[in-house]
Amino acid sequence: MTQDPRGASRPLALVTGVGRTAGIGAGIARRLAASGWNIAFTYWTPYDERMPWGAEPGATAQILRDLTERGADAVAIEEDLADVEAPARVFDAAERRLGPVTALVMCHCESVDSGLLDTTVESFDRHFAVNARATWLLIKEYGTRFRGPHGTGRIISLTSDHTVGNVPYGASKGALDRITLAAAHELAHLGVTANVVNPGPVDTGWMSDEVRESCLRHTPLGRLGTPEDTAHLVDFLCSPRGQWLNGQLLKSNGGFA
Repeated sequence: MTQDPRGASRPLALVTGVGRTAGIGAGIARRLAASGWNIAFTYWTPYDERMPWGAEPGATAQILRDLTERGADAVAIEEDLADVEAPARVFDAAERRLGPVTALVMCHCESVDSGLLDTTVESFDRHFAVNARATWLLIKEYGTRFRGPHGTGRIISLTSDHTVGNVPYGASKGALDRITLAAAHELAHLGVTANVVNPGPVDTGWMSDEVRESCLRHTPLGRLGTPEDTAHLVDFLCSPRGQWLNGQLLKSNGGFA
């Protein structure tokens, strides 16, 4: 650990799914860095390459610069979380470079649109491997390794309630919810809190004009969510002030219905 300007050691947050500068994961990583955390983050370029937005050249280097400018020591770790061995490798790399993980913030996902009639078995299995199984394995690694002071540990997962036309994504996110919330009780002896955050629709480059207009119509505040909106809540949950929120699925979506 390094020292922050207040003289206290900077704890380490492991943030998964930080592949693009415009993404929610990157927004969370930047906010936590500004609040005094060191950051280890994961990304998987082949996922972005096969999605409509494509890979972002130089994104990892830019995010690392953003984090160091905010006073953090930071490391980027590229891993395919569909690999059952990847979570252990991620923790090994983070601990080797920056020390023990205090907060585990999971923003990774597999999200490829398909419905009940056109989802393939391969796609269904990959969604569950990335969104559900990897979440369990990451939490398992965290729970096995955490040795921080009682009450300081944090687990946060990002979820979604989207299912229609996106069945494997929504179903696997439902599994993610239950896995994460179980940690609030099963890891209680460690003094770790575990919460799930549903950020609602955040346009990070995936929305069509039609989707954007529909989301605006259904949001009372008349705007779309931003990565910063989600980052502020995660920052609070990771802080000492957020300790009493535990075992909750929180909607941070501007009232989207």
